[in-house]
Amino acid sequence: MKDNILVIGGTGKTGRRVVTSLRALGHHVRIGSRSQTPAFNWDDPSTYAPVLEGMDKAYVVYSPDLAVPGAKDAIRALVRESRKAKLKKVVLLSGKGEREAEACEKIVADSGLPYTLVRASWFNQNFSESFLLEPVLAGHVALPMPDAAIPFVDADDIAEVVVKALLNDTLDGQTLEVTGPEKITFATVVREIARATDREITYQAISLEEYGRALRNARLPDDYVWLLEYLFREVLGNDENQTVSPDFERLTGKQPTSFREYARRVAQTGVWSPKIVSPV
Repeated sequence: MKDNILVIGGTGKTGRRVVTSLRALGHHVRIGSRSQTPAFNWDDPSTYAPVLEGMDKAYVVYSPDLAVPGAKDAIRALVRESRKAKLKKVVLLSGKGEREAEACEKIVADSGLPYTLVRASWFNQNFSESFLLEPVLAGHVALPMPDAAIPFVDADDIAEVVVKALLNDTLDGQTLEVTGPEKITFATVVREIARATDREITYQAISLEEYGRALRNARLPDDYVWLLEYLFREVLGNDENQTVSPDFERLTGKQPTSFREYARRVAQTGVWSPKIVSPV
């Protein structure tokens, strides 16, 4: 039996991968985003009911992060509309080691709806599809928390677990933690990218205060700076976030993607090759 599945955040790092997999399996997928019809906007609760209409299940990714102010109210409102829509299942993407995110998890868990929580470690794709791409291209990555050993996880692996959670009722009520196979530091990450691209890329350890100052000097929005500082201070500094989980192998029978595998794969796409501008 094929389901009608709503993917909120269906154009994002995990969402678009989930959409691709579900459609390949023959399911009808509706993408929840501002650019779709019906449109979905986290900041406008009136858009929640229209995207849920006719849906059987939903994968929920809150942007920018479940830790930000307003996330709990939004998740609570979405759950309320999901109950009215009689959803058969909600899968929520959460952050491993994020205490604020756990409050949103509880809202979903207490909703009375069948659910699965998917907690993910830091994404590999932060270095190729997000805020750490630019420093890699510049050849100089300056980040705090040099001693933090992180089990970076691949977005493909997260999406594979999410699809299983959406389609397998035996995973209802479970909290699944998805990580990479090993813990590595930022210095190791940069070395792996440099090796895969055959480029000279350096890592510089800086304080969290210096990092925040650099972000503000770059005139980034205050709420974005707050979120990054939070993630470094509260998440990378949390021992719980630095543990390797067996859940991916348990669910798939495979080893999770290593950062080295990810780096080799991405290097072949040219994403990390600095663009050379020809003189006019």
